[in-house]
Amino acid sequence: MKRVVITGAGTINALGHSVAETMEAMREGRCGIGELEMRDVDRLSIRIGGQVKGFEAEGEFNRQQIALYDRFTQFTLHAAKEALAQSGLEFHGELAAKAGVVLGTAGGGVSTWDENYRTVYEEGKNRVHPFVVPKLMNNAAASHVSMTYNLKGPSFTVSTACASSNHAMAQAFQMVRHGMSTAMVTGGSESMLCFGGVKAWEGLRVMSKDACRPFSANRNGMVQGEGAGIFVFEEMEHAKARGAEILAEVVGFAMTSDAADIVMPSKQGAARAITGAMADARINPAEVGYINAHGTGTAANDKTECAAVADAFGQHADNLMISSTKSMHGHLIGGTGAVELLACIMALRDGVIAPTIGYEEPDPECALDVVPNEAREARVEVALSNAFAFGGLNAVLALRRV
Repeated sequence: MKRVVITGAGTINALGHSVAETMEAMREGRCGIGELEMRDVDRLSIRIGGQVKGFEAEGEFNRQQIALYDRFTQFTLHAAKEALAQSGLEFHGELAAKAGVVLGTAGGGVSTWDENYRTVYEEGKNRVHPFVVPKLMNNAAASHVSMTYNLKGPSFTVSTACASSNHAMAQAFQMVRHGMSTAMVTGGSESMLCFGGVKAWEGLRVMSKDACRPFSANRNGMVQGEGAGIFVFEEMEHAKARGAEILAEVVGFAMTSDAADIVMPSKQGAARAITGAMADARINPAEVGYINAHGTGTAANDKTECAAVADAFGQHADNLMISSTKSMHGHLIGGTGAVELLACIMALRDGVIAPTIGYEEPDPECALDVVPNEAREARVEVALSNAFAFGGLNAVLALRRV
């Protein structure tokens, strides 16, 4: 099997419009969660989120493109531009024929759905724009990345709720590892911060009205975010031969299903995904120094995830650092694993562990080192990134320092 490395990264999220801005904010423990700015916000009971501010689509895309690009696609293309520029790859000939794009999203063009439901039901119009369907479809972002960068190989979208990005990146990793492709563009995006998107999440009664405080005893729910994280996964020898900068090596993954409950997580399912990722990467628990937790700030997730980590690592759990960056950028739903992979890269490459901010009270059921409130310098050889989704779908990625 081939070895797989990351040679490009790009992002836009509530912490920044680039990888450098995002990592700086993570190092500073900055909070990107704030008051929502949207139509009819006064009708919402949840009025905070990790909203991307200062992003002007008109500055990046022309009028024809904006007619085709939902906000989640705009975020994807913004992040992909940064990732592809860093990688230095250009896709022509045989490389283009085999290279593809696998992206994750839970909702796709939610803003487009929301806007057009208003047009039909609220305004009473009988016609919508002819490109509504290609704008809102879940594969729109993957297709536009494919067209923009001449990626003619396997290209598709994975939609597995909050594990979408990790499932997508696992598929891209497999394709490069098994020689199906020399390079793949992968990651995920989400933009549910519109009236209908927030209203739907309100119905679950798992949302916080003030802050995301993962693992803290006084946590009171999750906070939505939005944005994208895009990466270039490349076969290691190909990357070395062209002198590419290598950010980290992807060494393993695992995917499991709880087969139990549509919304309540399972300790056993999460633990199997964690141990499976380590087994696939051929690493032992003592080698793992950092886990970017799913860490939503809900009682159900945080306690279950900590119990799963304790089960998977046994006596080594006491030596682990585990943090949730959702406390800073919010929960990006289908795009969350992609943005959170940046924290793993930062830990491995820069030796900086992103903190769990908003931590106020220890919880005996979350008795791990959650790197509370302040970033920490530490040498890490191996990092894991957890994603556990509604539907009981779990995906864990393992990365190694290069």
